[in-house]
Amino acid sequence: MSIQKYRVAMFGSYYRGFYLLNELLHGEISSQVMVVGVASDDPEASNIAADKRVWQYPHTSYEERMVAELAEEFDVETFIGPVNAQPFYDIIDQWKPDICIMATFGQRIKARLINTPPLGFYNMHPCIDDSWPSQYVGGNPFQALMLDGKRYCTIAFHAVDESFDTGSLMGMSKKIALPKEASVTDMHKISSFAAAQLASCALKKIIVQHQASK
Repeated sequence: MSIQKYRVAMFGSYYRGFYLLNELLHGEISSQVMVVGVASDDPEASNIAADKRVWQYPHTSYEERMVAELAEEFDVETFIGPVNAQPFYDIIDQWKPDICIMATFGQRIKARLINTPPLGFYNMHPCIDDSWPSQYVGGNPFQALMLDGKRYCTIAFHAVDESFDTGSLMGMSKKIALPKEASVTDMHKISSFAAAQLASCALKKIIVQHQASK
């Protein structure tokens, strides 16, 4: 007897997007979900906000396309372009996601997309375990953590709303140690596996809650 899988669309890039997509495709959660589409960044595009976000830092050409390449390797449809426009609305309506998850994505998500998946649109945001919304909201939280001399971070899994990283908190990772001289890109790499594991746990809870409500 086949198990009905929940349809997931991922919006992501760089290492957090790469590890999350790997988890969705190969991790424990893969038995419960099916990746129906991936939206990823074009670092050269004008719609990548906040001073180009992670792409303002040194990176390789492969790191720009690593998420799209992984998706294409497994025949997952990939979109690279503006997501808050009718061409992408038509695509995501064909994907029919139950859940959307964002992991290092350079565009703000507006109401049309937030309201598309019936089980919610979620994001992962680096912060510390201070309060929520965190003082480290915004497009470059690792830079802010570094400037404040923080030696650890956590990753928050939260619902997406139209403000900046203020949606309901759904889960928080354990503390992730940061070397004293870690760069912003180091911080992305160090925390990405833990972010993917956090997303997997949060997805399992969302699925259990949905099944219990039927």
